[in-house]
Amino acid sequence: MTATDPALTALANGWGALSLLHSRIEAHIERALQSRHDLSVREYSLLDVLSRQHDGEGGHLQMKQVADAVVLSQSATTRLVNRLEDRGLLSRYLCPTDRRGIYTNVTAAGLELLQEARPTNDAALREALAEAARNPELSSLVEAVEAVDAPLVRS
Repeated sequence: MTATDPALTALANGWGALSLLHSRIEAHIERALQSRHDLSVREYSLLDVLSRQHDGEGGHLQMKQVADAVVLSQSATTRLVNRLEDRGLLSRYLCPTDRRGIYTNVTAAGLELLQEARPTNDAALREALAEAARNPELSSLVEAVEAVDAPLVRS
């Protein structure tokens, strides 16, 4: 294979289109969340992930699991948790069964902000996908994103 191999070029073009779609969607959602709720996409994602925790078996996430869920390094996730804790949106406490473990929960203020921001996030996502669907280079990727979501809605 050479650098001009058609298979490599197609793969690079596909990756470039996927990256472009992601960047456009994230930027659109970022602007909406920042302007209406003073939240970044990452902050919203973290609040959303942590709000889904529960007290049952395996219901609380360790920091590595949280980092994986929001696609950040552990250190970046810790900094993000610190910022949101400083804003009163998160709180931390010791794990009752393992005093070395620390859990993070969304506070009442964090849940309220998340509830207010969720429609903004969802609308911005729909808007960004609709805009991208009008671009011939991105429309098939939008269809793929929408197809992935369909089974989740039904279950």
